[in-house]
Amino acid sequence: MAKAKIPVTPAIRLLRQQQIPFVGHCYPYQDHGGTAVCAQELQVDEHAVIKTLIMEDEQKRPLVVLMHGDYQVSTKKLARTLGVKQVAACTPETAAKHTGYQVGGTSPLGTRKKLPVYMEQSILELPIIYLNGGKRGFLLEISPQEVHQLLNSQLVEVSTDTAA
Repeated sequence: MAKAKIPVTPAIRLLRQQQIPFVGHCYPYQDHGGTAVCAQELQVDEHAVIKTLIMEDEQKRPLVVLMHGDYQVSTKKLARTLGVKQVAACTPETAAKHTGYQVGGTSPLGTRKKLPVYMEQSILELPIIYLNGGKRGFLLEISPQEVHQLLNSQLVEVSTDTAA
């Protein structure tokens, strides 16, 4: 089977510069397919496919949340954790402006602006995660510890009580 050539995105440049090992996986992207499609295409557990969510507080300050693909973020828990009144998802246009990535291809790595990153704590319990590589239809297989250290992410517990 011929291996698809991996795209060179800001995320890939950063990983190569920092000499962080990863494996790139290309798959057929589906609009609104989400992590379920990614997991199915790569034949991995959706829990290990990590969503990159671009959110903002009531002051319009952007932030990144990394969450398991099969979980949802409790914006109330997140706001309480951050000590702000409210947190909501950015519009696709605002998210693209902050990150330089198109929605559906947003990576937390190599963003246009340096944004605070909040990682669901249980992600670190996984041996390997699948994270967007900066292009639709492209995931990185990478160590969650490497991602945590590289992004200097803050660990949080902000998932809803049940998988969604």
